[in-house]
Amino acid sequence: MTHLSGQRVAFLATDGFEDSELTSPWQAVTDAGATATMVAPDASEITGKKGHVQRVDLQAGAANAEEFDALVLPGGVVNADHLRLDRDSIGFARAFFEQHKPVGVICHGAWILIEAGVVDGRTITSYPSLATDLRNAGANWVDEEVVVDQGLVSSRTPDDLPAFNAKVVEEIGEGTHAGQTA
Repeated sequence: MTHLSGQRVAFLATDGFEDSELTSPWQAVTDAGATATMVAPDASEITGKKGHVQRVDLQAGAANAEEFDALVLPGGVVNADHLRLDRDSIGFARAFFEQHKPVGVICHGAWILIEAGVVDGRTITSYPSLATDLRNAGANWVDEEVVVDQGLVSSRTPDDLPAFNAKVVEEIGEGTHAGQTA
């Protein structure tokens, strides 16, 4: 098992996130020893589409990717649609690629990466309805349970969470990746 003691993992989401796509990876990284931090555009707490309430630790406008070792982007249509319109959230996500740090994204979370301009030339999966969006942004979209491309871990749906969580923990444990670029 990979141990992430001393690692800091940012989770970026807002209201309407897919509950299990936040709570399951959060549990996986904290079980591995990392510290998880909830980042959101604003508010003191956010609520998932199924009712999970998560305390917000840091607002996106005040968040600095240099203070974290990795980023996880949960899905949820409403969550991802709102985040891709928030300049601070997009800049925060893009900075992880600029710093070659691991990023995990699941389901509709890939919309944020399209907006951040970091999917061109990358192999990625997502919820199937994003396939055309990702291809139009230059990505090689594939329909697989989990895809790893130079520190970018992607999955499709909550059904893929066991594989997604394992790969996210593994990639964070490996540290920075030279091919993880913006």
